[in-house]
Amino acid sequence: MKTMIHTIKEINERKDILPNHTLGYQIFDNCFSITKAMESSSVFLTGQEEYKPNWRNSTGKFLIGIIGAGGSTMSAAVSRIVGIHHVPQVGYASSSSIFSNDIQFPYILRTIPSDKFQSEAIVNLIRHFGWVWVGAIASDDDYGKYGVKFFREEMESANLCVAFSETIPKVYSNEKMKIAVDAVKSSTAKVIVLYATDIDLSPFVLEVIHHNITDRTWIATEAWITSALIAKPEYFPYFGGTIGFAVPRSVIPGLKEFLYDVHPSKDPNDVLTIEFWQTAFNCTWPNSTVPYNVDHRVNMTGKEDRLYDMSDQLCTGEEKLEDLKSTYLDTSQLRITNNVRQAVYLLAHAIDLFSQADIREEYRENAVLENKPNFESVKLWLYLTKIKFITHDGRKIELGRNGDVLNGSYDILNWHMDNTGEITFVKVGEYKFTSSKYEFVLPKNSTLFWNTESSRLPDSVCTKVCPPGTRKGIHQGQPICCFDCIPCTDGYVSEKPGQRLCDPCGENDWSNAEKNKCVPKHVEFLAYEEALGFTLVILSIFGALVVLAVTVVYVIHRHTPLVKANDRELSFLIQVSLGITVLSSMLFIGKPCNWSCKTRQVTLALGFCLCLSSILGKTVSLFFAYRMSISKTRLISMHPIFRKLIVLICVVGEIGVCTAYLVLEPPSLFKNIEPQNVKIIFECNEGSIEFLCSIFGFDVLLALLCFVTTFVARQLPDNYYEGKCITFGMLVFFIVWISFVPAYLGTKGKFNVAVEIFAILASSYGLLGCVFLPKCFIILLRPKRNTDETVGGRVPTVDRSIQLTSASVSSELNSTTVSTVLDE
Repeated sequence: MKTMIHTIKEINERKDILPNHTLGYQIFDNCFSITKAMESSSVFLTGQEEYKPNWRNSTGKFLIGIIGAGGSTMSAAVSRIVGIHHVPQVGYASSSSIFSNDIQFPYILRTIPSDKFQSEAIVNLIRHFGWVWVGAIASDDDYGKYGVKFFREEMESANLCVAFSETIPKVYSNEKMKIAVDAVKSSTAKVIVLYATDIDLSPFVLEVIHHNITDRTWIATEAWITSALIAKPEYFPYFGGTIGFAVPRSVIPGLKEFLYDVHPSKDPNDVLTIEFWQTAFNCTWPNSTVPYNVDHRVNMTGKEDRLYDMSDQLCTGEEKLEDLKSTYLDTSQLRITNNVRQAVYLLAHAIDLFSQADIREEYRENAVLENKPNFESVKLWLYLTKIKFITHDGRKIELGRNGDVLNGSYDILNWHMDNTGEITFVKVGEYKFTSSKYEFVLPKNSTLFWNTESSRLPDSVCTKVCPPGTRKGIHQGQPICCFDCIPCTDGYVSEKPGQRLCDPCGENDWSNAEKNKCVPKHVEFLAYEEALGFTLVILSIFGALVVLAVTVVYVIHRHTPLVKANDRELSFLIQVSLGITVLSSMLFIGKPCNWSCKTRQVTLALGFCLCLSSILGKTVSLFFAYRMSISKTRLISMHPIFRKLIVLICVVGEIGVCTAYLVLEPPSLFKNIEPQNVKIIFECNEGSIEFLCSIFGFDVLLALLCFVTTFVARQLPDNYYEGKCITFGMLVFFIVWISFVPAYLGTKGKFNVAVEIFAILASSYGLLGCVFLPKCFIILLRPKRNTDETVGGRVPTVDRSIQLTSASVSSELNSTTVSTVLDE
């Protein structure tokens, strides 16, 4: 009130604003009561003898506009009355968003931002500190209800949750207050927004103290963030660390001196000054009819608390305001007070524009408003909505068509306690906004006080943030902030806390055990370093060395009868082919690549083809020898060139099929991830199965021919029966590869390759052992049997200790011996 009077006095003394006019005022105390505010409005409009209530009040002067009335609910009540008569109304503390509706409230504008902006600011503050589970308490009026309404909408759009929303009754009700307090006590939300004025909030504060509710962080609105009624040192254990938004502070020039210049003796009819003096110094002004200010309230405990006791002491008039510790003289927190000053200036600037405008001819003749009996305040509204001016502290005031402030700012305050034990409001940040954007400024080095046991930032969540490796599992019917943390499935990860969905890993990656990171999949192949691969390499090398040893023995004893018998060159070819097949198994070991995939099956097929075709050349000669022996005819030996032609034809045919295989549908590297997603099995895609069956089918055909020819000639008597050895070798060959098929189909990955290598080595070892080891045994350990007479010469039939060899093909038919010619 004093600020409004001071501002009007300042304007009247200025020459640049309304130089020919004098502003006056009439003040009514609404007593924080809707009925009282409406009564005051009626007095403004009606007057005593005026017939146009929208023109003059009881003083007989023109009613230009109304400033107030304080809170949103009272301003709404006043606006519904004075708005009917088109009287402009300027609110300085009515921040409720309902006034943005220019249909319901067409003639009200404000110098305080709408709560819509404040709700957005609160949600941005909550999001800045990482709170997701927040409670809300509102006063049971337009300010609280609409403020929380917008707050809830902003929280929902930001994917944050309101844990509870309760109201504080305007008229004290123990039952309703208990509901609000129990919600605070029982909720897991540690951060609570209070949308209420300080007078409405005071009973709730007493209840919080009575129930000893601590460890809560309160978010304050501009209505009580700097209220001396709430910011008391004895309340600090419960409300210390409160953080919230306040109207920007300002210093009003000359106001402090004006406040000190007040005394009841200066105007005995100034009832407000007398009431203030009596209340401030707890005395009664002599001969005053002004009643003493006694405010009876009932607190939460049900006990009556008389804030002011009636005093029989008379005021002397010598009391000094300087001795008071009162908020009346505290000009350090002029926030809402500064809005009052801006409201007065807003009306003054509008009147000044109106007085200078060329609207009608009669207005151009005389600019003195007092002389205009037809003055209508509705015309003033057109100028009020267009006002733009700079305040004394450099702030720009600009209003929209609906009377809302289009640009503004809030100070972010935090409650601290200084060394003297008093609560201080420390500015820790700022929130600037326009109609289209905002700027949230909260420096990292801001000194924030938190009223928690650890004095650290409180954690207010329904469910703690899901750690990496898990995802949110939302409960049906529950807020999105309440959830279960469900581990990610295999192959999916969540690297950041609080992810709603797990992210799939790439084709070549897999989730680790914690499911918080994608790691390269384990690559599986038969490696040289592992035990199985190393063992097979040793067996391959050992087999090659054995073949080499046999070859060396044959080379050294190449001129002996046993080596020369039955085509020495074919024996060398068999040894070379066995060396190829044994060493080809090493192509199956190690990490596959395109060249190894193309060469290993072809090398194996050609090796077996060379081996089996050479054996076929041997077995054909044995077959003809047997047929001649049973037909009792002289055996003419098969010329060696025919045996070699058999080998050449078979090998050339196999090479042709293999070449077509490699050219048309060659094998290639294949990354198999189907059997086990956690692994990448490097294997070879064999390309055309038809070609693969063809090249190995040809080997099987050769093996069958070898087996049939040697099996037929197995009864041929000899000292060292090569045909029988080849028969056993072919039996081993067939047993190994017949067993290989189900074993191969029953394994996967590297074990699949290991089975194939084992079959290669086993069949190669079988042929090597059955065909060459008996001969090497004779050559090295029984050299007496390796003679022309024993191998290829004539042998007496009476000497049963030396059996005939297949090279001599001896037969005792009709007491004659039939011998073959040794093949050189």
